[in-house]
Amino acid sequence: MVYAVGLMSGTSLDGIDAALVEISGKEEQTSVKLIEFLTLPFAADLLSHIRDALSLEESNVEKICSLNFELGEQFAQAVLAVCEQADISLEQLAFIGSHGQTLFHIPFAREQLRASTFQIGDPAIICERTQTTVVSNFRERDMAVGGQGAPIVPYSEYVLYRSDEATRILQNIGGIGNLTVIPKAAQQEDLIAFDTGPGNVIMNELCLHFFDIEYDKNGVYGKQGTVNPELLQELMAHPYIKKPYPKTTGREDFGKQFTQQLIQNWPLAPADMIATATMFTAKSIALSVQPFIQGKTELIIGGGGSYNPTLVSMIKQALPEVEVLIQEEIGFSSEAKEAIAMAVLANQTLQHSNGNVPSATGAKRAVPLGSITYY
Repeated sequence: MVYAVGLMSGTSLDGIDAALVEISGKEEQTSVKLIEFLTLPFAADLLSHIRDALSLEESNVEKICSLNFELGEQFAQAVLAVCEQADISLEQLAFIGSHGQTLFHIPFAREQLRASTFQIGDPAIICERTQTTVVSNFRERDMAVGGQGAPIVPYSEYVLYRSDEATRILQNIGGIGNLTVIPKAAQQEDLIAFDTGPGNVIMNELCLHFFDIEYDKNGVYGKQGTVNPELLQELMAHPYIKKPYPKTTGREDFGKQFTQQLIQNWPLAPADMIATATMFTAKSIALSVQPFIQGKTELIIGGGGSYNPTLVSMIKQALPEVEVLIQEEIGFSSEAKEAIAMAVLANQTLQHSNGNVPSATGAKRAVPLGSITYY
């Protein structure tokens, strides 16, 4: 067993997740134990810089160039903080797996744009500040062999969650929702994974617009509001929802611009808007899950959305025939799941082993993921 840190910063923009793990083995023999976890929130000025870089109207290459190094420093600080919290020295750390912050993702070529993906948070900065080898940029290699570069976590889910007793569907609800279907007693080639649509992103943007808060804590506004059936119908008619998998999406489809258009077109009470957006996420997840219900089926929810009881309740109501659980109910951590996945993928890469799942991403073949910055 060695110590490693997985780093994740997702579309919710709630900070950098750092998971310190003990890890050994590779492929199906991988063993992982979570030692410590924390989320390092973004300072207000850094969050503003990220939002500017994500905006097609505000972004420019100068801002992105600077933010790449600024985020590298912040990722390094997250490593230092989680090691200090666990009383583990940097000398004991074998490697770091860093996802980076996605600025843009184009799964398919369109108009004059190539299929591509872009994550920042410079690994050289992380390497130098932590004196540790860093594996980063996991998505590009999958796209180089014809995949969509997402979802990126199914390999780790196969290793950690496969069951001989039940079909398990892992639903992550970050800014974007994504699922991984692991059939009972599955082999790796049996996995199916794709983005289900929006997770928290629309709810978060609505909270920011109406109340100047980052998210709907405990689903309070979603519970207070009334779902508008006409708006919900329009949202469920979004072309992404019925698009066949493999598929992936992001803020470019459901982010700030999309939400501002909703606000302009639908002058509803703020709580009703948030309630309807919450139901949209629940219904899009349920629609995605239903084709894969077979015998005993468990839907295991992770990510920030698992802490929104209004959202979880809506999902349960939409899927009465499925046992809906959150990560903590089966002994895992909802918050740490994707950061742990980055440590698993980095472990695969350093051992020259594959980390993508072609049935999930559409890649032509399985390949090791990521670039290595050696210390």
